[in-house]
This record gives sequence, structure tokens and C-alpha cells, in this order.
Amino acid sequence: MKREGRHYFKKAFLLPGSSIPNGWYRRVSFPAVQVTPYVWEIPTSYKKGMRVPARIYASQSLMSAMDAGVFDQVTNVATLPGIVRFAYAMPDAHWGYGFPIGGVAAFDAEEGVISPGGIGFDINCGMKLVRTELTKDEVVPKLRELVDELFRLVPAGVGAQGFVKLNQSQFEEVMTNGLKWALENGYAVKEDLERTEEGGVIAGANHTKVSREAYKRGINQLGTLGSGNHYLEVQYTRKPDDERVAKQLGIFSENQVVIMLHCGSRGFGHQIATDYLQVFDKVMRNHGISVPDRELACAPFKTSEAQDYYAAMACGANMAFTNRQVIVHRIRQAFEKVFKRDWESMGMRVVYDVAHNMAKLERHKVDGEVRQLIVHRKGATRAFGPSAELPEFFKSTGQPVIIGGSMETGSYLLVGTDTAMAETFGSTAHGSGRTMSRTQAKKQVRGEQLVREMEKRGIIVRAASYSGVAEEAGMAYKDIFEVVNTVHQAGISKKVVGFVPIGNVKG
Repeated sequence: MKREGRHYFKKAFLLPGSSIPNGWYRRVSFPAVQVTPYVWEIPTSYKKGMRVPARIYASQSLMSAMDAGVFDQVTNVATLPGIVRFAYAMPDAHWGYGFPIGGVAAFDAEEGVISPGGIGFDINCGMKLVRTELTKDEVVPKLRELVDELFRLVPAGVGAQGFVKLNQSQFEEVMTNGLKWALENGYAVKEDLERTEEGGVIAGANHTKVSREAYKRGINQLGTLGSGNHYLEVQYTRKPDDERVAKQLGIFSENQVVIMLHCGSRGFGHQIATDYLQVFDKVMRNHGISVPDRELACAPFKTSEAQDYYAAMACGANMAFTNRQVIVHRIRQAFEKVFKRDWESMGMRVVYDVAHNMAKLERHKVDGEVRQLIVHRKGATRAFGPSAELPEFFKSTGQPVIIGGSMETGSYLLVGTDTAMAETFGSTAHGSGRTMSRTQAKKQVRGEQLVREMEKRGIIVRAASYSGVAEEAGMAYKDIFEVVNTVHQAGISKKVVGFVPIGNVKG
């Protein structure tokens, strides 16, 4: 199916420093080819310097409402050296730093580049899902007590510090060993590692490539939630879309209680990204690279500067895996206190932990040839299909994919597919995606009022600030069901089961 036309889109929000005042709208046009009902292509003729076309995964309605910045940014990404096949945007895409959030791009490991803007400031921001064998009916009577206890045990908000006190050498072990450190220090069991992407350890981490400032920002942040769109949520299951796969992943029935966690490397990852963006901005010229946007600062992957960044990025990723695992340790403690049972008897097992701000060395088939690529996923999730490369749990199902929605609407568990491997380098969406800036949301929503309204609907919220709640109102996000249906219909991930929120801890 191919259909050409000119589509017009409004820009929902603008980055700080833009020449157009916040709240204004501009309309852009571009020649679009609709390849399938859920795939759109922008040809290389659209912008000077594009080396490959850009592809956007979206339904007609999501495409019509897409932030105009996405088209600017995904086509900018298509100009970077060594890019392979396409520059991609997922259905949850919106304007980000350099790459759109929801952006995916793969670069040849020999000839291509690595770009911090394609990974993000919150390195290895990701999702962790823990299932229980408790039911909604068992949890709701104690829900307020549970949410209060979770809020007490898991520090949230800007500048929050964790209960784990580390010296420099211990923090270096976290950077290098990730979840192996958590296992050795009593914050994880072996199965937690097996149900985490890459076993919770990104190889190649080197703490000597991390700045003193990054050390200072990260050393006290293990076990903290942070702010923005990060959350810890108590949910219950809807009727599964695929009962067989749901059972294989530990979801046995409707109204089963699960806990979803969304956070990353906090200020540690932010500082690593900041440090190396400054380095790359200077060295690009030395390698004869020019980019249409300085936020796409990059370096050839084989250079010493790029290798240093990758080693530091891996440190950030390992810290983030450990941060989420320490929070799971605290979640288990909260449930034990409230329900007066040990966590194992409540069946509190990790379903999966998946990253969505990462660049990884992976082997993929391109034009019939297996090549080593550096795959950037920024606000996008790895979605490997059934494969011998996956842990035993997932070889027949495909890798679990966790797509978070807003705190008012719910979230979803899916699995990766062979189609994703063939089309998107094993990648899919990561969330519902914003439709307005945090500033705009706060102008339209009063956090205190929203908390009261949500409680009337059966959702208990504890937050570090009411402004943080207003920023994350459901109206500020795309329709999670439309996003999930898009990736399902496009075949790049497959629906398993949806979740309904009943308790939320926010920064």
C-alpha cells in the first residue's frame, strides 16, 4: 500500500530558546509515502544531506497529531554518517534533544558514529515490572497504607538521596558490575538478573572514563526514583490479550496485582551525557563531520573519544539497572510490612527489566548480510523476537516489552517479534508519549485537584510535589491504547496484557 500526499501538522510545544514563543503553533508540510496503514516514509529528497529515508510508525490519527519537531529531528538523524537502512520514529515520538524521543537509528560499527543525543541524558532510563500473586481485592483494602509505605521507603523528587551509602570504590563496582553487585550485596536474587536485559550488566564499562562531577552526582542516588515522568505504580491486570504468553510470563488471571517502576541513572547519567556532548562538539570538526543541529554532536565509533563515551555510558547504564533493583528490594520490604508475609510467599518476582535510553553493539542482518551495528534507542525499547539469544524464559515468547502510559490511564506488557528484528533492528515504542510540554500541562492542571479527582476514581497518589503531578496529567499524553495498537498492528511487538493503575508514587 503506497499513498503520497502532503500532510500538515501543528507543533505542540517548543524547546527553550526557540525563536517562536511557547504556545504558538507552526504548520509544516512534507511529502509522505504511506507504506502500510502503520508505516510512513519520508524520502531522502525531503532534506539535503539525508543518507537514508526516515520511517515513522503511526496510525493515521497519531500521525495527524504528531509533533512537527519529530519530522525535523528524524530527518536530521538520517544525515548522520554510517546510518543503516532508515532513521525511525515510534508512535510515541515527540521532540527531544537531538534525536526525537521515540527515535531509533543503527550505525555501522566500522564506519558510523555514536551520538549522546541518540541515547538521552537519563542513560538507561527504563521499565521494571514485578508481578505478585495477590489480587486486587486483597490489596485495595490496604492500598493507602501500602502507597504511604512505598513513598516512605523510596525517595522521590529532585535531589533525593537513597539509603544505600557507598564509598568511591563501591560505587565503581556498581558502575562496572551492575546487578552482579546487587546480587552480591543482598539486593537481588539470581532470577532478578536473568529477567533483566543483558543480565543487568552492560559490558565495556570503565569508571576511569567518568568525571569527578558525575561521581559526585551519582554516588548517593541508588534506590531513588527522581522526578519528571518517573514513577512507581501499583496496578492490576486486565483480561489478557494472549493468555498463553501471559501465563509464561507469570500473569495468571485478571485482577492480579503488579508493580511497575520507571526510572534511570538520575543525575549520574545526565552528567555523563553533558560531559561528552561538550567533547563531541569539539572533535566533530577534527573528523570532518558537520551536522544540521549541534544537539546531534557525534564522533566516529572507532575513535578514542567515542570509545570513552561508550565506556562511560555503560557505567551509567549499570548504575541505572542497579538503581531499579534496589528500589525493587524496597518495594518487597514495603509489601512485607503491610501484608505481614515474606515477599517470596506473595510471588513477588521480576517479570522483566528493559532499557529505553541506550546505544548497544548488536548484530543484525542488513541486505542479507549480518553486520555489527551500534543501535541507538532513545525513548524506544528493545523488542527481540523469539530467539536462542534470549534467556531460557523468553526463547519461545520473545523478549518482554513494557510500555508505560500516564498515571491516569494504565500501561501494557507486550513481547518482541521477528518482524521487529527484520524491520526496526528489534525495536518498538516505550510509552504513550507527550502531547504537550510540562509547562503547558501545569498551566492547565492543578496538581492538588487532580490528586483528589484520581482518588475518587480509585487511584491513590503520593508525590513529592503537586506541580510534578500536574506535569504528568493524563491529558498531557497520547492515547496509550492507540500507541499499543499501532505497534501491535505494525507487527513490531505483540500485545500480552494491559494494566490499570490504583496506586502511584511520583517525584
